[in-house]
Amino acid sequence: GFVEPLTPPMRSNKICKNTGKYLMKLDYLVHDFEHMCKKLKPTSRTVLIDMGASLSFHGAELQPIVELIRLYEKFGFNFDHIYGFEVTPTDPKQVYGELLPRKYMPSYHWINVGVSKEVGHRLNPLDSILTKFNEDDFVVVKLDVDTSSIEVPLAKQLLNGGPDGIYHKLVDQFYFEHHVHLGELARWWSSSMNGTVKESLDLFYNLRRKGIPSHFWP
Repeated sequence: GFVEPLTPPMRSNKICKNTGKYLMKLDYLVHDFEHMCKKLKPTSRTVLIDMGASLSFHGAELQPIVELIRLYEKFGFNFDHIYGFEVTPTDPKQVYGELLPRKYMPSYHWINVGVSKEVGHRLNPLDSILTKFNEDDFVVVKLDVDTSSIEVPLAKQLLNGGPDGIYHKLVDQFYFEHHVHLGELARWWSSSMNGTVKESLDLFYNLRRKGIPSHFWP
């Protein structure tokens, strides 16, 4: 299917004109929903695995992940399961009572621990959750834990495909905020930056070659 081109600044190019307004916008993303729909079957489950799932990070603004979920809903994709991993301790009463839109109560699984990069670990969602679904299901993975030493190995595990290349068969869309050294975003990424823009472009290019539509996440 169609996807947006892979170009710096790894999010909306409108930040060059107005950084504050467009920093978290998703309008640069291209999704081929027609192609996605044709792959669905009557028994398909729709799943979102969200690694780095803070719902309060951007204050009063609409959270990008909620905006993304609403975009999918607009085209008929209503997630049956949303798994939210977040390392920052947050009272479940606040999550379910204040931060989470009420309509997602039946499908949302709040997992208030950090993810693990260790292969086979129960807190590595690629192993413990992703592999529990099948190729007929529609699975979206978002990775943004602001720690390169954890998120880059997870992204590379996805690239490598896991046991018998199963990850390539299961993941239908992938979103990743790759914190590389990029001057335009250094103010926000600071100590989390690691690697180069070229390394990031190569990673996303090769993920797409494996059949996983991969997008820069803001």
